[in-house]
Amino acid sequence: MFLFPTEAYMEDHLEDKNRLQREWEALCAYQAEPSCSLVAQREENVPKNRCPAVLTYDHSRIRLSSGNSHSSSDYINASPIMDHDPRKPAYIATQGPLPATVADFWQMVWESGCVVIVMLTPLSENGVRQCYHYWPDEGSNLYHIYEVNLVSEHIWCEDFLVRSFYLKNLRTSETRTVSQFHFLSWHDQAVPASTRSLLDFRSDGAGRSGTYVLIDMVLNKMAKGAKEIDIAATLEHLRDQRPGMVQTKEQFEFALTAVAEEVNAILQAFPQ
Repeated sequence: MFLFPTEAYMEDHLEDKNRLQREWEALCAYQAEPSCSLVAQREENVPKNRCPAVLTYDHSRIRLSSGNSHSSSDYINASPIMDHDPRKPAYIATQGPLPATVADFWQMVWESGCVVIVMLTPLSENGVRQCYHYWPDEGSNLYHIYEVNLVSEHIWCEDFLVRSFYLKNLRTSETRTVSQFHFLSWHDQAVPASTRSLLDFRSDGAGRSGTYVLIDMVLNKMAKGAKEIDIAATLEHLRDQRPGMVQTKEQFEFALTAVAEEVNAILQAFPQ
């Protein structure tokens, strides 16, 4: 039997019950630098923000092509998340679209070359709208110059489903396929009931966004042979790029537990 460095990190958390609390307190005190959000707070951009507490940093935001925008603006509340390559984002973290920002959302999908959308929020929760219904239930919808056709919808289990879209830019007549993986059982400010359901969801394709990206980034580093993993440092790296990534200690603990479960599954696969 042997220990991965990552497993040793997890075992240390299990042996030291106060380590998670200390790490979370340090994360709460962490301040990204720079952290200006002046563009997001401009008068014309304020209505485009779902939550005033989660704004894009000026130095780290997705910029739309204003010439293709329905509002001639380059602003969208979305942040590129870099991993190892500072020139190319590994993820884009964004809010659930508002009625007035759906066309901006599809423009971002098109201009960023996204082929996978990971949706972690229900459309509404406890009577509160969490996200505008930004895709057609059947046929096609037109959002400015972007036509979105629903090709298929498959319910994989009670926790998530997969939709396939045919996205067309009417200005250029170019088309591409986009897949949406929609996780259904993650409530706001909480964690999923099962780490396995989220790990299964991840392996099949793809706040909540911060927790998902944290888990996915750490497991991708492990898959690429990283010798050591520091989950708290990885979260600081995420918060340098977008505020509010992982909002509660319970979500941070969930990320640790999910990674530990995946490490254990990898070890179980080795001959004893």
